[in-house]
Amino acid sequence: MNPQQHINIPKILQTLRETRPIIHHITNYVTVNDCANVTLAIGAAPVMAHAKEEVSEMTSISSALVLNIGTLDPAQIESMLIAGKTANEKNIPIILDPCGAGATTFRTETAKKLIEQLNITIIRGNAGEIATLAELEAEVHGVETGKIQNTPEQIAQTLAEKTGSTIIITGKEDIIADKTTTYKLRNGSPMTGKITGGGCMTASITASFASIEKDPVIAGIAALTCFGIAQQLAEKISRGPMEYHINLFDELYNLTPEKIKDHQNYEKIR
Repeated sequence: MNPQQHINIPKILQTLRETRPIIHHITNYVTVNDCANVTLAIGAAPVMAHAKEEVSEMTSISSALVLNIGTLDPAQIESMLIAGKTANEKNIPIILDPCGAGATTFRTETAKKLIEQLNITIIRGNAGEIATLAELEAEVHGVETGKIQNTPEQIAQTLAEKTGSTIIITGKEDIIADKTTTYKLRNGSPMTGKITGGGCMTASITASFASIEKDPVIAGIAALTCFGIAQQLAEKISRGPMEYHINLFDELYNLTPEKIKDHQNYEKIR
């Protein structure tokens, strides 16, 4: 990390924990419990409301909104649009997780519809999902990335330019880009790929930071750094995926300024 690019992540985390913002999720039922628990572990307060009759009201009292298309149905899409429009009216940041975009036409078109009709602050996905939305060649198998023709940096930059959103691509190395800036992050553990919900939890943590940090690039760096360091620490003390799953929440909850300073690993590449 170049010292000139230093971001005071411990201070941002401290502010988050002191503020305890409400993070509204309309998310998929496979990982909803993990998303709630990871939001609590980082220091925010999760709420999960999906009925169209209440999503606008719930969004209004929240500090960020997560939209995750992992288990889509038409009613959920309607609720996402209602909640998203309320968030835009009140300048509440929206984090979109286009889970599985590229796997089916329904998912892809839904993600594009949300991007077209809402002002999305941050879009977080894997390389295949983001490439699909950027209309670059990519293969997506379920929620996993297949072959892609461009680098993650190129993919993120392309979608950022198309949408005006900040783009996060998670993978072996994470990429964060907006129209003018790109960062590469190198924290994390491959063990996260052995449990469900790694990407969904990343979106929840990102929303938590975006709720109190106005610059979405900085919010993304802080979120992915904290989550990535917790992953590394959890891996060291885990014998397998289920033990890792439990330890991941504990390490995130017990994250300290010293642990962040010792392990943070990001650099500006554009």
